[in-house]
Amino acid sequence: MLVEPHDPSHSVPTADPRTPAPPGYWPALLPALALLACATRLPSFTRPLWNPDEGYLAVQARMLADGGALYETVVDRKPPLVPWLYQGAFAVFGDTSLLPVKLLAVGAQVTTAAFLASFARRRWGDGAGRTAGVLYLLISVGLNPEDAQAATFEVFMLPGTAAAVWCADRRRPGLAGAAVAGAFLAKQTGGAALLPVLWLLRRRALPGRRRADALRLAAGLAAPVLAAALVTTPGGFLFWTVTGSGTYASVSGSGLHVLGRGLVNTAILGAACAGLLPPVVRVLRIARTGAAELWLWLLASAAAVLLGCHFFGHYFLQLTPPLALLGTAALQTLPGERTARAVLASACGCALFVTWGLLAPRPELAHAERLADTVRARTAPHERVLLWGMHPETYWLADRAPASRYLTAGLLTNYSGGRDGPQVGERYAMAGAWDTFRAELGRRPPALIVDDSRGKPYAPRRVPDLGRVLRERYEPVGEVGGAVLYARAGR
Repeated sequence: MLVEPHDPSHSVPTADPRTPAPPGYWPALLPALALLACATRLPSFTRPLWNPDEGYLAVQARMLADGGALYETVVDRKPPLVPWLYQGAFAVFGDTSLLPVKLLAVGAQVTTAAFLASFARRRWGDGAGRTAGVLYLLISVGLNPEDAQAATFEVFMLPGTAAAVWCADRRRPGLAGAAVAGAFLAKQTGGAALLPVLWLLRRRALPGRRRADALRLAAGLAAPVLAAALVTTPGGFLFWTVTGSGTYASVSGSGLHVLGRGLVNTAILGAACAGLLPPVVRVLRIARTGAAELWLWLLASAAAVLLGCHFFGHYFLQLTPPLALLGTAALQTLPGERTARAVLASACGCALFVTWGLLAPRPELAHAERLADTVRARTAPHERVLLWGMHPETYWLADRAPASRYLTAGLLTNYSGGRDGPQVGERYAMAGAWDTFRAELGRRPPALIVDDSRGKPYAPRRVPDLGRVLRERYEPVGEVGGAVLYARAGR
């Protein structure tokens, strides 16, 4: 844990928290951060979408706009904030492009960077504020582009986590609790910010105020979550966000595959943070910086990444805000030229990741687009389609309504996180999912079923109920890139 250094030559300058920013500080910094955020997320705008999560959210938003009810006829294992965000963007700007939510993602990144800059400036001065904001944006794209450039849950979770720590540092427990709730309502692991918030509030508490601060924190945290549960449905909210994901969060499954993914994504993010890690390691050896809450934030975020043992690349985005602040804290104990070197190294790494995003091929997107063209050609606009696979973006690209509330085979087979072992099958589905699914197919049989399993463990031959439906009621009518299309027999 880090406290003030014993060696005066490595002392950390601390800004007076009562000192206002100099004139022109924020008017100059915020546009610069916005410009940098646009530059780092430039690849985001070069493709219709980046990963299946964006497709899932887009389809959910359309279903909600058509009268669907979240956690009843529109379902996912996520809290409601980001689906609502997509729904709102579609209501204002139309539902044929993700450009509005991509711009909102840029805004979320700028907001996160601004909170980090303000936190660092309060601790270490004006220069540290600029350094923290810039470093965060530079490392925030340091993952596979499909993880870093997508406008999905983690990107919209991060402003809440940064705001929570910022509020706690200023002893505003009610606002800190509301910010943690906002992060949680974007993605459950956003609740990890509660640990550094509790630490900071304990340190900042005035004599005799700890109990009052704790009550204000609890009220700020509980009110938005309870409101979200009541606006949707309390039972459904609890099931889909907490209690219904036991098999998904299980550590069993394809252990080596998942471990390999975790190591690869750790290495990729480590490369993106190459400018920050040496100063942090050096400071750990020679001095201590008084940033225990930042280490707690990093450790809590790391625990959130580990939760469920899936290690998707976008999970690692949660580590970037505390890493940026730790790097900034470490640089305050070192000669000034080390900051310039760290920023330059981070900028070079960022340029490589942005180039990767601009040039990398996206074969799965190309497959989804070809499949969507075929689905659109074979069905009428009012007809429903069932896509049996893990790419719900095809519904959105084809502009066809799904025949089921279950937009991926994962919810019906537990195929997720790369699991391809014994934990995949009907028996591992969400509780009650197959009864609902069978009723949906019986009530409104899809005009077209697309088996997009392409040899995966959830192929219809390994899912008896779906295989029976295909054999008895449908016949194959075509193939696109390994995906088999089935139309109703005699249609």
